[in-house]
Amino acid sequence: MTIKAFWDDPYRLRHEARVSAALGDEVWLDETIFFAFSGGQESDAGSIGGHPVLEARKDGLDIAYRLPEGHGLRVGDAVMVEIDGLRRYGLMRHHFAAEMILQLMYALEPGTEKVGAHIGPAKARIDFAREGSISSLFEALQYKSAALVVADLPIITAFSDEANHRRFWRVEGFAQMGCGGTHPRRTGEIGTLSLKRKNQGKGVERIEITLDTRPFPA
Repeated sequence: MTIKAFWDDPYRLRHEARVSAALGDEVWLDETIFFAFSGGQESDAGSIGGHPVLEARKDGLDIAYRLPEGHGLRVGDAVMVEIDGLRRYGLMRHHFAAEMILQLMYALEPGTEKVGAHIGPAKARIDFAREGSISSLFEALQYKSAALVVADLPIITAFSDEANHRRFWRVEGFAQMGCGGTHPRRTGEIGTLSLKRKNQGKGVERIEITLDTRPFPA
């Protein structure tokens, strides 16, 4: 079973691992910092053993990585896993920003139904089943999210079920929710948040979330 070291330290950009399995152009590692698309969060970008990762996918509780044909890696090989820090930081920040807005929506409109989400390094979106423009809530969402950022509260992450790799995050006094993605350490890292409404038709309202640009923390 792959040890997902990105949960222990989501700021780690280089990590030594060993190839635990190899089949054609795919390899599996004993442990990894390279996140694979899950829960709407896009995969990291980077390399394994100097080979660019073309695709990262969940494989049960493991992660399979597709490399260029002829990569030559074999079981037992020691490899360096490297990821793009700016992309990771953008994903972490937008992921938590989206979940912050989601929890605030639940508080403002109990019974709100989320029907979709996607997290990228430069933008996140959440879709809600809702009639009427969701932009009427933007002033309250902006005010409450800005207060959380200014408060700079710790974002606690841990296992709810370690055997099945189920995780959660918690911000004391705000919310707790199940999530296996990567998150920053504190709410203050989210920074300036902007919201945009898009009507998807058929009773679906979309909130697009963008953040100010920040360098990977030293």
